Amino acid sequence: MAARPLLRVEDLQLHYRTRRGIARAVDGVSFDIRANEALVVLGESGCGKSSLAKALLRILPRNVHSFRGQVMLGDTDVMALGDEAFRRDVQWTRVAMVMQAAMNALNPVVRVGEQVAEPLRVHAGWSRERARERVVRTFEQVGVATDFLQRYPFELSGGMRQRVVLAMALVTEPELVILDEPTSALDVLTQASIMNVLKRIKREQGTSFMLITHDVATSSEIADRVALMYAGQMVEVADADAFFHEPAHPYSQMLMASVPRLRQQTEPAPIPGQPPELIEPPAGCRFADRCPRRFDRCAREPEPLRVGERHHVRCWLHAGSGGAGGGGRA
Repeated sequence: MAARPLLRVEDLQLHYRTRRGIARAVDGVSFDIRANEALVVLGESGCGKSSLAKALLRILPRNVHSFRGQVMLGDTDVMALGDEAFRRDVQWTRVAMVMQAAMNALNPVVRVGEQVAEPLRVHAGWSRERARERVVRTFEQVGVATDFLQRYPFELSGGMRQRVVLAMALVTEPELVILDEPTSALDVLTQASIMNVLKRIKREQGTSFMLITHDVATSSEIADRVALMYAGQMVEVADADAFFHEPAHPYSQMLMASVPRLRQQTEPAPIPGQPPELIEPPAGCRFADRCPRRFDRCAREPEPLRVGERHHVRCWLHAGSGGAGGGGRA
């Protein structure tokens, strides 16, 4: 019997009001994450990756037009919770997030030790002394010396600030940590160091991760599964080995062909064209205008189709390989 998912998302939608119309940032997304599993969400800028993360943690802007779907965290129906119950029982206690741009996520006039302790004091009601003990332990886990507790963010390097923000997400020992571009703007050695920290925490603590990135090479270091987003939808969700070596969707195939590799005989090939706007996405398959394999049926919007165990692809080319996958959850 398959293990019950830690997180199960069905037909999640997050649409924004704009002056030009309704932007369908997250448009019918379904997936799941198991305990001690790392799901990497790949995609070009503007495809809805960050909006998906904000929807799961309910960090919503004022111009939300619609926000609906089913989100189950274990046995908890997250979407049925009111804002106060969600803040108390889920946000930063069971699910935490590492935002983009670590320096912007830190208060420049508050010492980093106090900032990392804040989730424990606000959400768990811990005393200052007890929270400090947990912060010291969490700093050790992410590779930050306790001397840094009394420093301000501007006194730290970019890599150290990123570790502090990671500690802020881990300090409450959540079941799931969402990381939005955690290694962007960092040098290659620092990126590798951060990824090693994440792999060690996953191995030692059993924490699940959802890593949002556009960096295929970095994501391959930690991925158990990969979800590829395009124009607000997930077009392929697969185990990492299958995605990186035998991608099923034409967009996935073209993405992997665009990545430089060691011992590669052919030159990396760019993906022609631009993604469609989310305000008025095209009817039918949203990748059709850029797809070299498009055919007449692409004028209809494809449903996620099962092509393997926990492997779904939103493409009519696979309509004969297993049929619709029970609502699209992968």
